[in-house]
Amino acid sequence: MTVGELVSDEALARWLPFRGLTGTEPGALPMYCLPHAGGAASAFRVWQRKLPGVAVQPVQPPGRESRHKEPPYLRMAPLVSDLADVVLADVELSAAGRRYTLYGHSLGAIVAFELVREIRRRGGPEPVHLFVSGSDAPHVTEEPGPPVGGMSRPELVALLRGLGGTPEWLLNDPEALDMVLPSVQADFTVKETYVYQEEPPLEVPISALCGETDPRVSPVKLARWLDQTAREFLLHGFDGGHFAVFEQAQRTHRILAEALRPWV
Repeated sequence: MTVGELVSDEALARWLPFRGLTGTEPGALPMYCLPHAGGAASAFRVWQRKLPGVAVQPVQPPGRESRHKEPPYLRMAPLVSDLADVVLADVELSAAGRRYTLYGHSLGAIVAFELVREIRRRGGPEPVHLFVSGSDAPHVTEEPGPPVGGMSRPELVALLRGLGGTPEWLLNDPEALDMVLPSVQADFTVKETYVYQEEPPLEVPISALCGETDPRVSPVKLARWLDQTAREFLLHGFDGGHFAVFEQAQRTHRILAEALRPWV
């Protein structure tokens, strides 16, 4: 029995809520996009139909938006294992010939990286390119600091306000915060309990993108993504902070399109 037969259409619809809305021709290259901590599939919804020949597939983790009633993950391993099932099943059903690419922002960058390694361990098809943004390389130890997973509500709100990317109206709406903050804390718990394990570099090109004034990312540590690939490595800096790649989406799309040109 194949992975595609093991993963139900219902599960694919939960994880890939915009799966049928890519607006691309059959055979377009799937790009699975993994959001930041507390983020959701909607962060990448506007990227659909912006990359010719690429079917942008925003990934929806549990605990937010259309899956807000489901408990979020608290550890990396089960999240990555379940994601591997979904991605491999969708790739198997795709008309792109087992080709695909991954994009992850912030926490999503680490999840995407571990997803590639999990797929490699299973002997599955690896992506043609891995795009990461807003995240230090996974093997670089972060500076010690207060665990976000255990922060109080005022501390979390201050953190989100400092990072940008969260509308001010939401930060001032207690009911909206009740829906958003649990997934933020859960996602940071995933990140803060993550332990990098040494494995051979990926046989996958990596492009790393980052805002040059991002308060949570060091340009030096971002560049260490180079250590994680035996193939081409490209580094792109943006004017701006943690969400610069979204705020300057046109430039981001040009970078993606250029890197994927051989595959579309």
